[in-house]
Amino acid sequence: MAQVETVRGPVDTADLGRTYMHEHIFVLTADVQQNYPGEWGDEDARVADAVDKLRALAAQGVRTIVDPTVVGLGRYLPRVVRVAEAVPELNIVVATGCYTYDSVPFFFHYRGPALNAALGAEVPDPMVDLFVADIEEGITGTGFKAGMLKCAIDAQGMTEGVERVMRAVASAHHRTGTPITVHTHPGRRTGLDVQRVLCTEEGVDPHRVVLGHSGDTTDADHLTELAEAGFVLGMDRFGINLDTTFEARADVVVELCRRGFADQMVLSQDAACYIDWIDPNVLAFLPQWNYFHIENDVLPYLRAHGVTEEQLTTMLVDVPRRVFELGGQGG
Repeated sequence: MAQVETVRGPVDTADLGRTYMHEHIFVLTADVQQNYPGEWGDEDARVADAVDKLRALAAQGVRTIVDPTVVGLGRYLPRVVRVAEAVPELNIVVATGCYTYDSVPFFFHYRGPALNAALGAEVPDPMVDLFVADIEEGITGTGFKAGMLKCAIDAQGMTEGVERVMRAVASAHHRTGTPITVHTHPGRRTGLDVQRVLCTEEGVDPHRVVLGHSGDTTDADHLTELAEAGFVLGMDRFGINLDTTFEARADVVVELCRRGFADQMVLSQDAACYIDWIDPNVLAFLPQWNYFHIENDVLPYLRAHGVTEEQLTTMLVDVPRRVFELGGQGG
């Protein structure tokens, strides 16, 4: 039986149960938090609030969440460990990688491939070893290991920095067997860029790749193209309806199920216990953006529009398990 690393140590993939493949606990701007702690508030209160929300989520029958918070999103694993220890009934899979829509973080700007021209030689990217260490040794001295790799490509497209991170993630994947999730912008069809760089050029099996935020488009033909290529479609922003509607998000899932692609989709909300990137006044317009939207709203809607219980189990249990089992993590 394959295993996946969590913040409670490795667990058998058979024990993952109902899994939300794209949720965050905290999304922070780390240097702002450090220099302006008042924006964060009381540490113990923030942790307690996260514990309460995740306990309630587990009470709904969810057994696992994947938290793709990485460098660029304020990942701080010791805080997540505190939360996980208080919610032992929930598996929390954490990620390694780098989140950027444009340039690499300044720390990497004059390291690795950035020196190729000056030195007249290929310089290894230090990101690869850092990602592998998170997977094989553990993160931030906690001993808990990443179970997912993460990169991003948004409306800006395949910038030099985005491409560098994506290739580093591919290298770490080949060394460890760890699956990959990619933040994408389906309106700009960036999944095709992922296919070119990550899969065609770097040799990653698309069955090991989740294309996050695929539900941001209603172009079922484009999503069908990606599913037929082997990618897993992350229908993972239920509740974030600034540029679309709940019905539009749900209806494209219904259509893809009708086309026979339930076994190429996963469901989530992309919610967070605390996020400092969005003005609280904006968040006030998103009262439904929480961990409980799938059970309370999405599943009833999908059932009412013809999605079967077998298809729901496929998206919530079988596909997440398969993502971690294919190839054997660490193999």
